[in-house]
Amino acid sequence: MKLHGHPMSTCTRKVLCTLAEKGVAPDMVVVDFTKGEHKLADHMSLQPFGKLPAIVDDGFVLYESRAIVRYLDEKLPGAKLHGADLKTRALVDQWSSVEQSHFTPAAMKIISAALLAPMFGKPIDEAKVAEGKAELKPALEILDRALAKTKFVAGDSFTLADIGFMPYIEYVYAAKHGDVIDAHPNVAAWWKRVSERPSWKTATGKN
Repeated sequence: MKLHGHPMSTCTRKVLCTLAEKGVAPDMVVVDFTKGEHKLADHMSLQPFGKLPAIVDDGFVLYESRAIVRYLDEKLPGAKLHGADLKTRALVDQWSSVEQSHFTPAAMKIISAALLAPMFGKPIDEAKVAEGKAELKPALEILDRALAKTKFVAGDSFTLADIGFMPYIEYVYAAKHGDVIDAHPNVAAWWKRVSERPSWKTATGKN
């Protein structure tokens, strides 16, 4: 199995974390998005939208990180990160939908405006940052209430629901706007726990 992605890509990091939770080292083909390699024909033959990542498993091609991590969870041995029972799996799917629809678009406004823009020589767009933080607040409030009752997003076990949020929260902090996370103490405490997991340190090259 080959993973076509980049270690700094949010969605690639979800896959890297999932592999690390399963105890599997990635066979990565680095696609350098800073050079536009994700838009070249070779990569777009695997990911027709020109995004990261994609996997090739014995000729089977799969893209979209949320689909990839579920595939890996089913294929690889180890703890079931999608959940060990029907209700947990439903909660994982619920929170994955919340992340995709209500959390990530707002978080990416902050990340794009305050972290990615300077990387490409552009000024920080403070108006866009403020917009993203305002849009992120309702999702964080709901997540904070949930994490007041459980150790992890979908219950008392670490799951794909946690992994889905993690790259964006890390980059909100890297963009120096972690105050929006810290204003929600249960989310901040959860982040401290999950960011110390060996799998996340492996995914982010910090171990």
